[in-house]
Order: sequence, then C-alpha cells, then structure tokens
Amino acid sequence: MPEYATSTDVLVVGGGMAGLAGALALRENGANVTLVERAPEFGEVGAGLQMAPNASRVLKRWGLMEKALEIGVQPKHLVFRDAITGEELTRQSLRGEFEERYGAPYVVIHRSDLHRILLEGCEAAGVKLINDVMVESVETVNGRGVAHTEAGVDYEADVVIGADGLKSTLRPLVASDKPVSSAYVAYRGTVPITPETPATDLEDVVVYLGPDCHLVQYPLRKGELLNTVAVFKSPSFERGEEQYGGVDELQAAYKDCIPAVQAALANLGTGIRWPMYDRDPIENWIAGRMVLMGDAAHPMLQYLAQGACQALEDAAVLQDVTVGTVFSAEGTNPAAWDEAIAAFNSARAARTARVQRSARVWGESWHVSGLARTLRNLLFKSRTDNDFQYNDWLYSQAGEGLPAQEAPRVASQLPAWL
Repeated sequence: MPEYATSTDVLVVGGGMAGLAGALALRENGANVTLVERAPEFGEVGAGLQMAPNASRVLKRWGLMEKALEIGVQPKHLVFRDAITGEELTRQSLRGEFEERYGAPYVVIHRSDLHRILLEGCEAAGVKLINDVMVESVETVNGRGVAHTEAGVDYEADVVIGADGLKSTLRPLVASDKPVSSAYVAYRGTVPITPETPATDLEDVVVYLGPDCHLVQYPLRKGELLNTVAVFKSPSFERGEEQYGGVDELQAAYKDCIPAVQAALANLGTGIRWPMYDRDPIENWIAGRMVLMGDAAHPMLQYLAQGACQALEDAAVLQDVTVGTVFSAEGTNPAAWDEAIAAFNSARAARTARVQRSARVWGESWHVSGLARTLRNLLFKSRTDNDFQYNDWLYSQAGEGLPAQEAPRVASQLPAWL
C-alpha cells in the first residue's frame, strides 16, 4: 500500500470562501477534514461583498451570523440610479418585511472579514489546514480520491472537494472549457468615511447604471469605510490585456456620468484591476471521487452579487445530502459518497446555471444605451417597493437542501425572472 501525507475522510482543495465553507460544513457533520491551500498563508484580496439572505441563512445555521453582523453593515435599501441623470429608478427595502420573508438579513461585509470568520470557524471546528500545497491532479484509486501535488506528495481521502476557483486545476477532469471574458473590468477601493461623506451613502447599497459602465457604493465595517466598485467595458481587455498601464480608460468610461459618480472614482485603487470572467454552465461536476464546488464548478459574473452566496449554498447542500448517508449516528459510511455527491451535483447544477445565465443578462441590462436605456429605466420605475417577484427565486428558502428529485419541482414553482 502506498504511503500518503494525509489519509482523511475529506480533502478540500482550495482555501477561499467555497473551500472553507465546504470544509466547515462537512466537519460539522463529523468528517475528518483536511484542507490544502496553494498560497503560503490564508487570506482574501478585494474589497466588499454583498451577502444576500440565501447566504446569511447559512451563516445562521453554523452560528456565525452574529460575528458577521458585528463587523458588517445591514443596509436599509438597494437603490438603482441612472448614472447619466442621477434619477432614482427603483429601490428595494432590505429590512422589515424583506428580512422576515427570507429568514435572514442582507449584509455587506469586507471580503477579508467574511473569509476570516469562515477560517476561524474551521480552526475552531478542528479542520486540518495546510498551506503551500499545489494540487496538480486527482485520480480515483480503489474507491478513494488521491491528490497528486507539485511537491510529489500524495493526499488520500474518501472524497476530494475541488474548490480551487475560476482557474481551477481540477475542472479539466470534468470539462475542457476555458474562462469566458466579459470585456468588462473592475476597479475597487475602500476609503475612510469622513464627516463630508453624504449621509445617505452610509445607509444603502447604491448602484449607478450607465452605458457600458456602472458604479456601486456601500458602507463597510460598521460604517467606518466606504466601498466603491467601478465596472466598465475595457477596449484593452477586449484586446486580451488583463492589466493596463493607466487610468485613461477608466476616466473615459464615466465621462458622461453625473459629478457624484465621477468624484467617486477618486475612491478607487488603480494599481490593479479585476478582469471579469465567468464560464459556461456545465451539468457534471464529478470525476470519480472528486467533485467541484464554488467558482471551480460555476464561476459567475458579479451582477447578482451571488458568487460567495452560491458557494455558501453549495456547502449547505453538501452538508445536508451527507447527513444520514455518509455520516450518521452509526458512524461513517464511505461507500455512500458516490450517492451523496451525485445528489449534490443534481441539486445544485440547474440552480447555479440559472444564476450564471441570469447574471449575464442582468449585466447586459445595466449597461444599455439609447432606446434600450429608456425602456430599462421605465421598467425599473414601474416596480413597487414591496414587489418581491424578482427576488423570490434567488433568495427564497425553497429548494435548499432538498433531495435531488424534489429540486426541479420546487424550482418550477418559483417565479420566472426576466
């Protein structure tokens, strides 16, 4: 028999949001979990993220919601404005009836703060965390997953969870596709809130919609920081340049926007920009005893603010399908992993594919010009504040953790969107 660096119930590859969430979920079920991360230390780059109720419900399940609320912000509204005129197009209340309807709050939080909460949760639960491990491939040997690393050390587990992100090394085991360029890039930045910061910016998530661009602002860290994200169509990115040596494209993209939007560009860090990629949905995430989750399985554009949310949903469903099958009061049944990951894949693939496709369409509607912009604005202004028809399919509790055969039935009962 070969010797392995670690033999465990579950090996998670990737220490981002998805990997930590998956590790925590399965550890809570009683699994011995080892998580390996290629970076020399754990951390998350970026700025803010939005946690909709479908994600914050998962944190509630794990007893982590209070920690998120201690450092995050509960905005009052999601507000859409026209970036050219400043006109308010629509707003959605995010408290009161909204929170009651979906069973959890809408929270905005710094990416690094949420990552730290999940990391600390894993540490407290007893997940074995190992850095500086680059997994190059996974194969199934004698009914177990074997991960081969760059250093020549192998890890063996009953199942391997591939959570290694957009440019996943493990996705080629199930698909030969490549990341899809959106032609859009993002600049992000956080700045301290001062007495001169408009008071309304401290209460809401505000989105300005412009032709081929948009800008988002909201507070972070209990109102200490203002998060700003500018996204626009980039000629250089369309030419294949991920980075660009200047800000002339950024300034040009917002030249027709109202002064408040142009002034907000000063909040951005311009040393690095984030090219916007996703991938086309795939139905199968499984290769033997390896299964993908998070961005490795379903990377999506950011327009629905669901990337991290769907990763947390993945973890919750993976936790549910392994209760009473792989893990029970009688102990662990490794033979049940095949059925469990098949049920997970079946329950999640259609759901995440819908979110991926909807994010693309939603982004297109944000960036239109001419007559399409006029019609978009009229449509936005026609909705009322208590109109939940566009939210229910995404934020509803229906379908979470259902057996695979039940998911299509529930999905068919949710309102169609767009």
